[in-house]
Amino acid sequence: MGAEVEEVRARQMPPTLVFVRVAEGKVVKNRLHLDVSPIDGSTEEEVARLLALGAAKVDVGQGNGRNWVVMADPEGNEFDVLRSLAPPTR
Repeated sequence: MGAEVEEVRARQMPPTLVFVRVAEGKVVKNRLHLDVSPIDGSTEEEVARLLALGAAKVDVGQGNGRNWVVMADPEGNEFDVLRSLAPPTR
């Protein structure tokens, strides 16, 4: 499906877009939903960075215990921050 984590780290690959069909139609806001994976820090660090830039955490019914964070930019466009692809720290 996508590039392996090692490939992304080694080649600093450009962002990859994956298009997924959903059953329901969107009538407002997002026409494109982005998922991002940090490559140089943890998911928590990326969420903190994005919050400082004006993004907000949002609840879209995703529930607790998920391995991603749903956020919105200042205009309300939603996106997800997925697991980090950064090398593990020792």
